[in-house]
Amino acid sequence: MLQEIIKITLPDGTVREYPKGSTSYEIALSISEGLARNVLAAKVNGEVWDSLRPIHGDATVQLLTWSDKEGKATFWHSSAHLMAEALEALYPGIKFGIGPSIDTGFYYDVDFGDMDFDASQLEKIEQKMLELARQKNEFIRTEVSKAEALRYFTEKGDEYKLDLIKDLADGTITFYQQGNFTDLCRGPHIPNTGFIKAAKITNVAGAYWRGDEKNKQLTRLYGVSFMKQKELTEYLEMIEEAKKRDHRKLGKELELFAFSEKVGMGLPLWLPKGTMLRERLESFMRKAQVKAGYQPVVTPHIGSKELYVTSGHYEKYGADSFQPIRTPNEGEEFFLKPMNCPHHCEIYKTKPRSYKELPIRFAEFGTVYRYEQSGELHGLTRVRGFTQDDAHIFCRPDQVKEEFTKVIDLVLYVFSALGFEDYTAQISLRDPENKAKYIGADEAWEKAETAIIEAAAEKGLRTVTELGEAAFYGPKLDFMVKDALGRSWQLGTIQVDYQLPERFKLEYIGADNQKHRPVMIHRAPFGSLERFVAVLIEHCAGNFPLWLSPEQIAVLPISEKFTDYAEKVYNQLQEADIRGNIDHRDEKIGRKIRDAEVKKIPFMLIVGEKEMEEGMVSVRKHGEGDIGSFKVGDFIRYFEEIIQKSLSATDTEK
Repeated sequence: MLQEIIKITLPDGTVREYPKGSTSYEIALSISEGLARNVLAAKVNGEVWDSLRPIHGDATVQLLTWSDKEGKATFWHSSAHLMAEALEALYPGIKFGIGPSIDTGFYYDVDFGDMDFDASQLEKIEQKMLELARQKNEFIRTEVSKAEALRYFTEKGDEYKLDLIKDLADGTITFYQQGNFTDLCRGPHIPNTGFIKAAKITNVAGAYWRGDEKNKQLTRLYGVSFMKQKELTEYLEMIEEAKKRDHRKLGKELELFAFSEKVGMGLPLWLPKGTMLRERLESFMRKAQVKAGYQPVVTPHIGSKELYVTSGHYEKYGADSFQPIRTPNEGEEFFLKPMNCPHHCEIYKTKPRSYKELPIRFAEFGTVYRYEQSGELHGLTRVRGFTQDDAHIFCRPDQVKEEFTKVIDLVLYVFSALGFEDYTAQISLRDPENKAKYIGADEAWEKAETAIIEAAAEKGLRTVTELGEAAFYGPKLDFMVKDALGRSWQLGTIQVDYQLPERFKLEYIGADNQKHRPVMIHRAPFGSLERFVAVLIEHCAGNFPLWLSPEQIAVLPISEKFTDYAEKVYNQLQEADIRGNIDHRDEKIGRKIRDAEVKKIPFMLIVGEKEMEEGMVSVRKHGEGDIGSFKVGDFIRYFEEIIQKSLSATDTEK
């Protein structure tokens, strides 16, 4: 009897033939043994599968390794199961909630019952995990009926798994077993536990079952794992460095921003130095926007409910907004502004528009408000009130790609000026399986998605495509930036929108003297100023580019006798638009220097008797030490040359 053959299409378009029932691992092995050793899972017809799961029909197959997001997620989810196996071996009778992978590893929610458990026992759990990993137990997938699943966990006495099973449809339930541990799980998993060579439990926290504070609080164990011990060592070193760079810590030390319970959670207060930093960023962007043909506008912090009903934001985000502001007039309601775009649509409508005027580009540093849950707030990266460097371009359909390309240039200019060199452009498209999440006709979506894909390709951007990540009104290009520690952040965004012009009935008179709908492009190179500043602080560890630094110099008189000369020097620097301060404290010069270093002030100008007599300053550079003595005018020229070089390099790249 002839063996049935299936056709497998690989990502490069190559089609290979294999016996029916072949696994992704066997496909990898047919390509190379090295590849097979590194395959963690596979994407079969767009769905992530175990690499040992048989394929019974023609399929597209992408082999997933550690370098793939889904491969890493599979590895970490399998590590959560390994941790659960170790916990069950050490604490018989414990019960388990859920154990997913997350962006930084994995966790498992555990009910220890009456058993004593504390953080001193973590090393014991880690050692047990590695002991079990060395057994190289295979992750075995079994399809079970709902009755079988209920019977198994009833006998085990695990009410959390029973609670999960009751919501599952019969015929969709699978178990996974490795060694002596069996769990309710959709999968997928890595081939066997032997892939896991290093593991660390990174944190212990409390978590209510199903996130409901009325339910029992479980113990959540967070962990991370790797295929090599060296990778874990490097990761832990990175975590330590990240703690030093934490924007919340540096923001306090550098006196940039603060939070107040009386003002409200998630509502940052910008201190004088932070405000200077923020204003420099805004000034930088305003100059770039003027050159690019943007017109500044200002809109209110609130808008009527009707405005957001028209835009669709009320339907999609009403539950995540602050409660409405009700006036004495019956039925009159306002909302704190969650988005700037509806206001800009109304500005566009203030007068008739001609095709000759387009594109029209409105720009605003607009503060918006969204009611984030308190548990999700985090420094400046997740707040309830933030300012977007928002702009909206109203253009003809034939101008979309050109305008989109120009915005890409602006985003790259910003990244270059601020030292972000490693980034990927994420093409965020609609989920074709769940179109109900979005508004607008298929034809408009297809046009918008095509324009984004073509513009990104023409600019030669390194891209990834994510289905289901589009905004509700249109597809977008999100810039995922890696910082100095290799962490990825979503910063700039550009979005094409055919929907809001339709909802607001925006029009222009075309060359044919007929009315037409413009297309709207939303863009924010910074994203939000708060988030951008947080990422920038951590990226440069608070050592801002000289042109951006809130305090560029500190004049340090050796004693009170030289205060007048210090004032004279400082005044000359101020006239040259160099920002800083004079340290008038009655402290020794060594202490003044150390304090200026801690504050990361780029230049320290020391003045004493010799400097006063010769009309000089002794200059120290942050992190480098003494760089020599300068006439004040010579130092100003030296300083200006540094700034000119950094910004002219950016202009050249632009």
